[in-house]
Amino acid sequence: MGNDLFAPTIPDEVANRRPLADRLRPKTIADVTGQAHLTGEDGVLRRMIDSGSLGSMIFWGPPGTGKTTVARLLSGEAGLAFEQISAIFSGVADLKKVFEAARLRRINGRQTLLFVDEIHRFNRAQQDSFLPVMEDGTIVLVGATTENPSFELNAALLSRARVLTFRSHDEDSLTELLTRAETAEGKPLPLDENARASLVRMADGDGRAVLTLAEEVWRAAREGEVFDTENLTRIVQRRAPVYDKAQDGHYNLISALHKSVRGSDPDAALYYLARMFDAGEDPLYLGRRLVRMAVEDIGLADPQALVVCNAAKDAYDYLGSPEGELALAQACVYLATAPKSNAVYTAFKAAMTVAKQNGSLLPPKHILNAPTKLMKAEGYNDGYRYDHDEPDAFSGQDYFPEKMGRQTFYEPVERGFERDIRKRLDWWQKLRRERNED
Repeated sequence: MGNDLFAPTIPDEVANRRPLADRLRPKTIADVTGQAHLTGEDGVLRRMIDSGSLGSMIFWGPPGTGKTTVARLLSGEAGLAFEQISAIFSGVADLKKVFEAARLRRINGRQTLLFVDEIHRFNRAQQDSFLPVMEDGTIVLVGATTENPSFELNAALLSRARVLTFRSHDEDSLTELLTRAETAEGKPLPLDENARASLVRMADGDGRAVLTLAEEVWRAAREGEVFDTENLTRIVQRRAPVYDKAQDGHYNLISALHKSVRGSDPDAALYYLARMFDAGEDPLYLGRRLVRMAVEDIGLADPQALVVCNAAKDAYDYLGSPEGELALAQACVYLATAPKSNAVYTAFKAAMTVAKQNGSLLPPKHILNAPTKLMKAEGYNDGYRYDHDEPDAFSGQDYFPEKMGRQTFYEPVERGFERDIRKRLDWWQKLRRERNED
């Protein structure tokens, strides 16, 4: 929990057995790598420290980017007591104890920085319990989350805390971490140049992961042995991509896939499709999304797109993995290279809006069937013109309720198959005007 001045000293030989990532934790904010936009000379956190005043914050970012370390360093450089809890293991009783301890410190003239890991796992009521102690200055709250705060945290909590985004480590910052590890260990990593680059890629932007992988390499290497990429992969296996099918990773990638298809970029679309396959996404979910793209973004510009996507979904269902994924990839490329139109999509939304706004209006009587004498007497079906008996098989009648008047929802674009639809609609409109004038 808090800092303990009387904690026993850990012998060096025991301390050196701690994980490498723990031993290499930065000692100052300036030592933090990969987050220069926050911790650099002109970074947000550096400015807060220099001003002598910290506000409550939410640290949002992927694992292994330094959220916990930065929170601990902030408390030290700002002279605040440090308390740490995890939303996974803590409940209301634990929060009350932490708040009471913080109140006692405040009475004695010292403020508390409370770091809450996985803060999004607290329910709404638990999140609300932070509000009074944040408002009266009892604590400076620093919450850490890998999930989008906009979706996972109370609006009231977000209004009292600044959201700071931690970025995944890039190749340079991961390489710097490996260099620091080699200095701490007093020996180079037994990897050739290509294997070293491969190790950085395996870490997938996670600083803790790259140090853990490096530690595995040192454990596995015999005297004088240097690993190439193939042997490295065999020894450390492969790190699973950061992806949670119920959270941000899922929504970010499906959004990227959809927009790549809409933007007619088959290469980017295939890349994001492959990312989701690689992360273990359900292929039938992807098949359903491709069907959605076919009707939303291609529509009648290429009616065959819907047929292709349904066939691909059925092909995957029939073949299974891994052969079936190729059918979905084919559909993905078809969609990305097809002409685009959202005319049906926008027309349907507009029609739904008008339907809701106008209530239960009766259709014009001339297009209603009259199976009884009473309905005939009321004018049902009176004056209806059977289009197949009309010249050009087109009567030009009005089919909307009289109180609404004629509406236009569907406006096809000049792309693909919809060019023919546009010509046909223009012809119908011309005939309708002529027939109505007659």
